[in-house]
Amino acid sequence: MFDRRVSAVEGFVRPGYEPVRDALWAALARGEERGGAVCVTRGGEVVVDLWAGLADREARRPWAKDTIIVFFSATKGLAAMLLLDLAARGRFEYDAPLHRYWPEMLTRAKAGLTVRTLLNHRGGLAGLDTPLSMEDVTTPARYPKVVAAMEGQHPLWAPGTRQGYHATTYGLFVTELIRRVAPELEVSRHFRARFAEPLGAEVWLGAPPEVDARVATLYPPSPRTRVAGMGPAMLRREGAEGHVARTFLTPGSLTRRAFTNPIVEHADLRVYNTIPVRRAALLWASGVGNARGLARVYAPLANDSESFGVRLFDPRDIGPLYARQSWSRRDLVLGKPLGWSQGFLKEEPHVFCPNPESFGHAGLGGALGWADPVARASFGYVTNTLDWRVRSKRCTELCQALYASPAMRERPSVRVASRLEA
Repeated sequence: MFDRRVSAVEGFVRPGYEPVRDALWAALARGEERGGAVCVTRGGEVVVDLWAGLADREARRPWAKDTIIVFFSATKGLAAMLLLDLAARGRFEYDAPLHRYWPEMLTRAKAGLTVRTLLNHRGGLAGLDTPLSMEDVTTPARYPKVVAAMEGQHPLWAPGTRQGYHATTYGLFVTELIRRVAPELEVSRHFRARFAEPLGAEVWLGAPPEVDARVATLYPPSPRTRVAGMGPAMLRREGAEGHVARTFLTPGSLTRRAFTNPIVEHADLRVYNTIPVRRAALLWASGVGNARGLARVYAPLANDSESFGVRLFDPRDIGPLYARQSWSRRDLVLGKPLGWSQGFLKEEPHVFCPNPESFGHAGLGGALGWADPVARASFGYVTNTLDWRVRSKRCTELCQALYASPAMRERPSVRVASRLEA
């Protein structure tokens, strides 16, 4: 039930961006949003910073300015940032064969697998034959088992020939790749030191104990909600939701293999509320932070690599991300048009952003971190009310509200526009 005492939208909106606030309020009023936050930067300045609702329904704890939450696959975009940084430092080359850095991956079937092919979800490694548990991937002593599973996996298609979302294996392979090319780095500390702390971003890959009290509770959709939404989608036999619903329920399907290993017992996503999962830097799903943090870490990528007085990259390192490096009209796992560039998601223009140069990553249930170098805007959204859809309706409505805002009609800087047109 909608409770105005705890569901008022708090924060601020610069004049001209009010439609974003209205969209968040509308989702709360309809009862679709239990608790969440949205943040937008433009030209390196925060123009929208809003939060609302409940962080925990049972405790009636309001969502606060500093509330944080697990944001699932939006984590993959942060992993892609780590790789972009390491490539810029000369630790690896995107077009080099993966076995140059990871010799045990050299088999006849994987000989042509490059780093770029793997990161762009074209490596044929979307599923693992060896069953892994959540304990396997969160317990350091069990890590050799995880590595052996990856090294022994035969590609599900010839690398480079097809595209299928590596829903969980992306993070597994990236974790080991980073360990191979930069063995001295500890991922959690390096991400904080290189990106989060300089930008003042409340985002973690492996959340420390001191932030536990600020974490909101995730609420997956109930079985009844899933059936009510996915049933009609399955019957229509069209769209990404119908494809995922049908194939996920099919034993042995690629979609099922991509999403169910590591095995989440009883498919209960509330395991991501647990401390062992939040502590682990699972580079496909366990990133923790708030919308403000996501918007801040993406802001430099939307502004020629510099924002909030911090310069992260040479602009030439970011330029290749504007184009679609891989694209499929029907991804083998998600059954919809999409692609990637060096691990960053590239979506259809009508989904998150009208500008095809934009990139970032969405997360299961609705979370999003996104950069638009044309409008010089970055976007962060987090929620504890997980959506059953492939792309959350609430998230896309917030994005559409942003681009419908009067302030977004202002032209971007000449410098960015001219470089993109060159």
